[in-house]
Parts: sequence; C-alpha cells; structure tokens
Amino acid sequence: MWKRIDHQPKIRAGHGPQAGQYKELGSAQEPAVSHPLELSEYQSFPVFEDISHHIKEAGPQLVKKVNAIFQLDITKDGKTILQWTIDLKSGSGDMYPGSARLPADTVFTIPESVFMELVLGKMNPQKAFLAGKFKVSGKVLLGQKLERVFKDWAKF
Repeated sequence: MWKRIDHQPKIRAGHGPQAGQYKELGSAQEPAVSHPLELSEYQSFPVFEDISHHIKEAGPQLVKKVNAIFQLDITKDGKTILQWTIDLKSGSGDMYPGSARLPADTVFTIPESVFMELVLGKMNPQKAFLAGKFKVSGKVLLGQKLERVFKDWAKF
C-alpha cells in the first residue's frame, strides 16, 4: 500500500516569505531552437510545409515502408535555426516543427543551403554525406528511406 509522507514543514501565519522576497523563475527549459517571429523568411520553411502536407496524405503507406523517426536540424552559420521531426513510425505519420517527441532514430544536422540543394535534386545525398556536407547521428542507413520519402514528395 502506498502512503503519502509529507516532509514539508507547516507554515504559520507571519512565517511565510515577506513582500519583495519572491524570485521570478524562468521557464523550466530553454527551447533548443529560438524561433524568430517569421519562420517563412527561411528558404527551407515552405519546403518543410509542403512535405508535411504530403506526409498527411501518404502517411499510412509511408509508416509501413519507413518505420522510423527522423529529426532534421537545419543550421546557418553553425547555429540551429530550424528543427523539424518526421515521425513515420506510429499512427498515420506526422511531421511537425521542433525536436522529436519520441527518441529519433536518425538525426540530420544540415546547413540550410545544403538541404535546399538536396531537396531540389542538385546534390546527391550519399556524395554530400561522404564529403562531410552534413552530419548524421543514430541509424545512418535509415537515411536512404528518408531519401525515398523526399523523392516521392518531389513526384507529388
């Protein structure tokens, strides 16, 4: 049987904090990416929105084929400017801004200019990775499945 044990001392009238003794606390956790007011100023933002629409329509088939969660950290001048998660592991699939809610199978850290060249088909993903144009952590081979998702989106 569980029993609650309250170790907090009882507070009597007049023994609490006095006026001016309160300390304002910040948020419990700073956001991983500070988003400016206008996300649309980034070249990659409309691409992510468009891919998100594709995933909403083709999600169930993609979940069956891919079965993975990808996090894409888009950088500029070495700092993360955008984070997107593509969840093709559960339900009917989802894509949302921000870090992965569940642990990501693969995390890509890609400069925005390189990402744009990749999605526009101007750069081969394998050659770009081997040349060190972007970083991958986690299950690297799942990147090939993400490449297929992007190719399906390009046909869409």
